[in-house]
Amino acid sequence: MSFFSVENLNINLGEFKLQQVSFDLDRMDYLTVIGPTGAGKTILLESIIGFWQPDEGRIYIEEQDITNEPPEKRRIGIVYQDYALLPHFTVYENIAYGLKKKQKQGIKEKVHEIAISLNIDHLLHRMPLTLSGGEQQRVALARALIVEPRMLLMDEPLSALDPKTRRETRGLLRHAIERFGTTVIHITHDMEDVWSLANKVAIFKDGCMLQFGALEDVFNRPKSEFIAEFVDATILKGMVRENRDGISIIDVNGFKLTSLDDATPGEKVRVAIRPEDIIVAREVPRDISAHNVLEATLEMIVREGKTSSLKLRVRDSLITVLVANSTLHRLDLKPGDRIYAVIKGANVRIV
Repeated sequence: MSFFSVENLNINLGEFKLQQVSFDLDRMDYLTVIGPTGAGKTILLESIIGFWQPDEGRIYIEEQDITNEPPEKRRIGIVYQDYALLPHFTVYENIAYGLKKKQKQGIKEKVHEIAISLNIDHLLHRMPLTLSGGEQQRVALARALIVEPRMLLMDEPLSALDPKTRRETRGLLRHAIERFGTTVIHITHDMEDVWSLANKVAIFKDGCMLQFGALEDVFNRPKSEFIAEFVDATILKGMVRENRDGISIIDVNGFKLTSLDDATPGEKVRVAIRPEDIIVAREVPRDISAHNVLEATLEMIVREGKTSSLKLRVRDSLITVLVANSTLHRLDLKPGDRIYAVIKGANVRIV
C-alpha cells in the first residue's frame, strides 16, 4: 500500500467542494497542487489535516485510516501564506513551541540544528514582527518541520515573497525537506515552485482533480485543452496520415508534424508541444536532427522577466514559444516577421 492515500473524497461546503478525489503518494513525494482560484485546493489540505470531515471517502497514512482522527493525532504539519507566528514569542520560542509538547530533552540542540539548515540561526533571539517576510516564512517552516511530521502541507507559502527571496527560500526549503525526508503537498500558483520542487503534480478545477501524475507526464501530456492552457502547452488537433516504423506523420490544419509516438493512420489525435521545446530561427537550419521545421508568422511578443513568450501563427494554428531575451535580441525579432519554428519529433507528444 502507498505511504499516503486519498480514496473517493467528497466534501460539499456550499460554495466550495471536492468531488471523487483519489490519489496515492509514496514516502518523500513532493506534490504540487495547482488550479484556478476556488478549485478546492485549500479544502483538500484542510481535509487531510482534519479541519473538515468528508461526506464520503477515506484518508490513509502509513496504512492507518485517519479519516476520523482529530488533527492533533494525525502528525501532519501545515504552513499557510500568513505564517501564523506567535507575536509575543521569540523566534526560538516559536520554533520550540510544538516540540516542547513532544519531548523535554534535547530541545535546544534540535532548534539550533533546524535553524542552521534554514539559515535563521542568527535570528533566534528576535521577535517575529522585526523579521522580513522571507525570514518569517523560514521560521514557520522550521516550526512545522522540527516536530518531524509524517507529512507537511503548505498553502501558497512563498506567494507573498519578492522574487529574489522566493528563489532563496525555495532552495532552503528543498534542502530541509530532503534532510528530514518529508512527504509534502504544496498548493501554489507559481510554476517555478512546481518545476523547482515537485516530482508530482495535481491539477484541480471546480472541485475535481482533472489530472494527477509525474511532473513530466502532466506537463508534457496534458489530458485536456484546459490543462494544456494552464501549464502553458500548445494543443493541436490533427489526423495521422502515415506511420513509418512507429513514427507518426500528422496533418494539422494543412501542415505536417512528425511525432515519435506511435499512432494508427486515419486516427484523429491531439498533440501537445511545450513552449520551451521549440527553437526559433531566421533561416531553415542546416544539419539539425529535428523532424519538424515550420514556417511561421510572429504575431506577438510578451516579455516575462528574463524570457519572452512568442505567439507564432502556422497556417490557422497558434503556437506558443518561450525564448530567452538574448535570443530575441540576437535574432532582432518583431511582430510580423516570417521565421521558422524547429521542433524535434520527440517533443511532439500525442495525448
